[in-house]
Amino acid sequence: MIEIIAIDTPSLGDRSYVVGDGTTAFVVDPQRDIDRVLDLARQRKWRIADVFETHIHNDYVTGGLALARAAGAAYHVNADDPVSFERTPIGEGDVVEVGSVMRVRALATPGHTFTHLSYVLEAPGRAAAVFTGGSLLYGSTGRPDLLGPEHTGELVKRQHASAHRLADVLPDDAEIYPTHGFGSFCSATQSSAERSTIGREKRVNPVLTRDEQAYVDELLAGLDAYPAYYAHMGPANSAGPDAPDLAPPKTADPAELRERLENGEWVVDLRSRIAFAAGHVAGTLNFGADGSFATYLGWLIPWGTPLSLLGDTREQISGAQRELVRIGIDRVESAADGTPDAWAGGTPLGSFPRADFGELAMVRHHRPVVVLDVRRNQEWAGSHIDGAVHIPVHELLDRLGEVPAGEVWVHCQAGYRASIAASVLAAAGRDVVAVDDEFDRAARAGLPLVASAS
Repeated sequence: MIEIIAIDTPSLGDRSYVVGDGTTAFVVDPQRDIDRVLDLARQRKWRIADVFETHIHNDYVTGGLALARAAGAAYHVNADDPVSFERTPIGEGDVVEVGSVMRVRALATPGHTFTHLSYVLEAPGRAAAVFTGGSLLYGSTGRPDLLGPEHTGELVKRQHASAHRLADVLPDDAEIYPTHGFGSFCSATQSSAERSTIGREKRVNPVLTRDEQAYVDELLAGLDAYPAYYAHMGPANSAGPDAPDLAPPKTADPAELRERLENGEWVVDLRSRIAFAAGHVAGTLNFGADGSFATYLGWLIPWGTPLSLLGDTREQISGAQRELVRIGIDRVESAADGTPDAWAGGTPLGSFPRADFGELAMVRHHRPVVVLDVRRNQEWAGSHIDGAVHIPVHELLDRLGEVPAGEVWVHCQAGYRASIAASVLAAAGRDVVAVDDEFDRAARAGLPLVASAS
């Protein structure tokens, strides 16, 4: 019996797949930390014979080459992709026999990238399955703008054509297994669906229910910013990344942490935003391990800046280290677990208040404060607090000088990004309050909301 197992990476919104027939397996789009795949294959007693890439990924560093080497498997990458490592080239119409019963057929599905491939699994006694990578997603498609604005117009039309090709050549009961679309910024829009078929997508997916121009207009109008670290992923994947080094970083004492901060290095506190606001080493930044840690840290950090991590436990630090290698931040200079008092070594801790939208509404009646909205452009355009200043969190480091003087009450959609921004402002010496609340409560709290066209 064929078994398809998804390996989720929720922090990046992606899935990899391991497919086995009882003895032999293949893998589609493996993440950098390949030990998860190897452990699964070992548990199932499967031999990994083939590794397939749907495309040169823009949102994470692949584990494909390292996995193929570790497993002694063939590594299938599009023959048209300019890579600097040995691979088994594959292209439109090629068929790979995996084990005794599985056939994997490559279909060209450009749109997310020019050389994107989807892989159709055919096996006796079961419906076809198609691994669509960043092409046809659940209720959406992959973004067409990650290769630059000069290519977006062409790629979005190719994405539409590729989705229709899949719908035309595959039966309605064919199962769909995308890599993106579970929170990934590689997805044009998000969906809550956990599984789907070609037939279902024909009914619900705009790419298959709209004509080309309507789909193009709607998709392009909905695109917003994507993480800055994406610029480094394609080159890394084309070069052929090695397996990551997950050895624990060296332990830093208070003197070393202070020296690193004074030298302009990043010292990141992984604790929850509640704990960070209550007390932290002055100058540190809060990217909580309980949120989209790697996405936002990778988005904001000047690439190549030395990085140290602080956490409640060594397990929290090692988990963060695993997240970081997935986006190509391979080196953590130092780390420390425990409490902020221990990390500070006797120097005064920093702190700032937390509040909700009700408290913000009340304080605006008594004194002037700066309301800083750090959500993305599409969120701001939909609805925002009248009189607020808008600087998306990923632009804040470069635009600190635009934050008006005075006490700053910073908010986002649910609190995570607001804590990042509050830590940046506090490190810059600003008087800050973090609004730790759901934005949909702002109107109920009596704060006037307005919408804008941009």
